[in-house]
Amino acid sequence: MALEGPICINPIIYAELAPAFSSARELDRWLAPEVFKRLPLPYSAGWLAAAFLKYRRSGGVKTSPLPDFYIGAHAEAEGLVLVTRDPVRYGTYFPKVRLVAPE
Repeated sequence: MALEGPICINPIIYAELAPAFSSARELDRWLAPEVFKRLPLPYSAGWLAAAFLKYRRSGGVKTSPLPDFYIGAHAEAEGLVLVTRDPVRYGTYFPKVRLVAPE
């Protein structure tokens, strides 16, 4: 399935990628601006990320941290497609988000 539009990242995704690189400069070079569009986190995503509390109160484990909920919330708030290896969790808490799960 081909995705339309740019590949978007936010500061949380940037932070999750950072440990794989030896410097910010190296990561910035890898995140070529002609391929990756950097988006700020909208405040509306903060409201939607509160789904994390529902998750934790229903027995959710700490292996699904709050940053993952911000990523899902950002996708929902801005109508973005989310590429994930965890479509069940994202689909449960962000049912409006179109998900793409690599095989």
